[in-house]
Amino acid sequence: MPSELKTEQASSTFLPAHTPMMQQYLGLKAENPDILLFYRMGDFYELFYDDAKKASALLDISLTKRGQSAGSPIPMAGVPHHAMENYLARLVALGESVAICEQVGDPATSKGPVERKVVRIVTPGTVTDEALLNERQDNLLAALYQQKNQFGLAYLDLTSGRFLLTQVSQLDDLYGVLQRLNPAELLYSEDHQLPDNIIKGKGARRRPLWEFDLASSERALCQQFGTRDLQSFGVSDAPVALMAAGCLMQYVKDTQRSALPHLRSIALERSQDHIVLDAATRRNLELTQRLNGQFEQTLASVLDQCQTAMGSRLLKRWIHAPLRDQALVTKRHQSVAELQQYWLELQPQLKQIGDIERIVARLALRSARPRDFARLRQALQQLPQLQQALSPLQASLLTQIRQHCQPLPELCTLLERAIIDAPPVLIRDGGVIADGYSAELDQWRALATGATDYLEQLEQREKARTGIASLKVGFNRVAGYFIETGRAAADAVPADYIRRQTLKNNERYIIPELKEYEDKVLGSQSKALALEKQLYDQLFDLTAPYLSELQLLASQLSELDVLSNFAERAITLNYQQPKLVAATGLNIEAGRHPVVETVSSEPFIANPLSMHEKRRMLLVTGPNMGGKSTYMRQTALIVLMAYIGSYVPAAAATLGPIDRIFTRIGASDDLASGRSTFMVEMTETATILHHATAQSLVLMDEIGRGTSTYDGLSLAWACADYLATRLKALTLFATHYFELTELASLLPGVVNIHLDAVEHDEHIVFMHQVQDGAASKSYGLQVAQLAGVPKKVIEQAKQKLAQLEQGTSALPASSAQQTATPQPLQQSLLLEAAEHPLLEQLRQLAVDDLTPRQALELLYQLKRQI
Repeated sequence: MPSELKTEQASSTFLPAHTPMMQQYLGLKAENPDILLFYRMGDFYELFYDDAKKASALLDISLTKRGQSAGSPIPMAGVPHHAMENYLARLVALGESVAICEQVGDPATSKGPVERKVVRIVTPGTVTDEALLNERQDNLLAALYQQKNQFGLAYLDLTSGRFLLTQVSQLDDLYGVLQRLNPAELLYSEDHQLPDNIIKGKGARRRPLWEFDLASSERALCQQFGTRDLQSFGVSDAPVALMAAGCLMQYVKDTQRSALPHLRSIALERSQDHIVLDAATRRNLELTQRLNGQFEQTLASVLDQCQTAMGSRLLKRWIHAPLRDQALVTKRHQSVAELQQYWLELQPQLKQIGDIERIVARLALRSARPRDFARLRQALQQLPQLQQALSPLQASLLTQIRQHCQPLPELCTLLERAIIDAPPVLIRDGGVIADGYSAELDQWRALATGATDYLEQLEQREKARTGIASLKVGFNRVAGYFIETGRAAADAVPADYIRRQTLKNNERYIIPELKEYEDKVLGSQSKALALEKQLYDQLFDLTAPYLSELQLLASQLSELDVLSNFAERAITLNYQQPKLVAATGLNIEAGRHPVVETVSSEPFIANPLSMHEKRRMLLVTGPNMGGKSTYMRQTALIVLMAYIGSYVPAAAATLGPIDRIFTRIGASDDLASGRSTFMVEMTETATILHHATAQSLVLMDEIGRGTSTYDGLSLAWACADYLATRLKALTLFATHYFELTELASLLPGVVNIHLDAVEHDEHIVFMHQVQDGAASKSYGLQVAQLAGVPKKVIEQAKQKLAQLEQGTSALPASSAQQTATPQPLQQSLLLEAAEHPLLEQLRQLAVDDLTPRQALELLYQLKRQI
């Protein structure tokens, strides 16, 4: 935007050269300087100046000019009002925010430009429109504040009313929480000291420091919840998170410009309630998103057969936050067991429920559309039948769900009376309120729809009066009501016919009687539409008292959907109920990887796992592609599935308590932050060694690969020793350093297992079966051959391998000729090389006493001995 216009916006004063329309625009733009302003003008939302240039580039729409203001052409771009949602969706997906400015004044009575105002601000974290959201994914707004070494995070799902806090003291934990939440928008203070990789991204928003004031935050939250203090919510122990919540609350009020009656409470998330998954673990296990960003072939894609979108969203939340409370998890398992007999009956009913969670939010924000009311009505109509289906169930969670899914007959009857069976998308043109709901509306509609009979009677009468057989009485939006005759009948037209429109072959007329009827009918149509919109607005008031019950209903139906989904998955995919016990350890019989077994064309080979006090660390060896990573990941996924309440892919599973799951499997560089692959690997390793406990499940794969052999082996040895002796975590430690297998004979609780392979005629067959003991070899050359490495390279590698195994460091001739400095043979860190007898002979040699001839003879002798 030109600098002079920016100055005028900042000062809210305008040059007289600006037109009244542009003065109005600039005043509204000054109130929303950092976001795009959609300024309603007739059938378009227009953007001007820099907003127009930016929107033109982002949306690929034409950039034009609209006359001049203050002596300069005005850049302009626009989108049709009826297609606004499509453009909004694209902008929100790009991380942009948009202020929607509507005409609120009456053009008929306005002097100068029609009054306009910003009615709402659409931001990535506050959208509630169905068309702008992914229905099966949470859309969260988060605020983050740091005070000394404490990080406070508040997050809100405006589409459901869930408002939660969490407070952590470690950056690693903050990373994990943010990756779990994946907020669409993140607010942070202008004086932040947060790392760049925390606040970077399309949804990051800087906010003024005063919005994070603790006293103001508590006051704003109490005002929202209608309480004197926040004691009953149990959030007093997280003051830094409360400061973030205050900023978030202020932001939502600024953007929504309306009451928020569905935000009724706030809760504190405690890390001790859930199994902690750090950012690397969520990424490596591919819970809801693969490393390439795709949803397919993730744990969620296998488990999610939920019948409602709100159930699907809840399932993903459960996947990212497995519970530590074994009693509650066991209740979920019991519910799944009972639902295996009833899921076929329940799921069709749940499918009819729809996404009432987000419908309720739109009701609260008064932005619900006619079809939202119709879907809510359909959901309420299902409740009596659903209650009957749930009546025989005895599991405690299902009994609780049944108690909270009581029908709401009054609300259901209201919506049945008020809304037609298949309403249009918008209320704009009417046709939403059902006949019989309002006597006054019915009267106005009767006047409008009764026109057909009257027009037919008028047409017959005028034909008889004029003798014109081709005479017709018609109507269109441009000409209104008219009497139409052919040109040839012009001489027979009566004198009281007034010409209204001339066409190529016809003439159209109006008569006083028809004009009077037109005024009456058109007036009745506009009055009917105005009354219908008024009745529609009243529906928000009439449904408001039910919001609390509807929110509870939505949460209970979501949980029922997930549990019913678990029952279906257990039967369809042959999952078994796990047993949770107090003793530390894991025992899995014939465990399977839940994702690999569904996408692999080959039969999946199940494997056991046994870990307890005497088997706390399993050293996993075997060839590349032999299945080590799959075996390790399936262990973590089976544990996670069990602790979210799902059955598991195993013949049987007995699982002790788990507080954290860590995975260090594979690595990629982070060049943007200046971190190599090895640096990323070591950072993840450090996180594990600092935070793992005796109840943590740790997966470590190929530690030390990114550096020299000596350094890598040393690090791997030390990490394994630390995990086994100091932390005593339940650890699966995969390695190609065969020297590490000797730890099993040196450290208590360490056991060797391997995945075997068989060679046949220089080919390798992977058995994918876990067996006790260490692997006999790594089969690296065979895997390289499978990968297509040239045969000549493989043959040369075999020669080198043979030399190394014989204890010589001689290089193949072709390589030795190119190597200036001979490379030392790698020695084992665990077994000292035997000393050559010549060394002791040289130590005892009195060099100064030798004659030149004796020295020469000794040199020949030493050479022969070598």
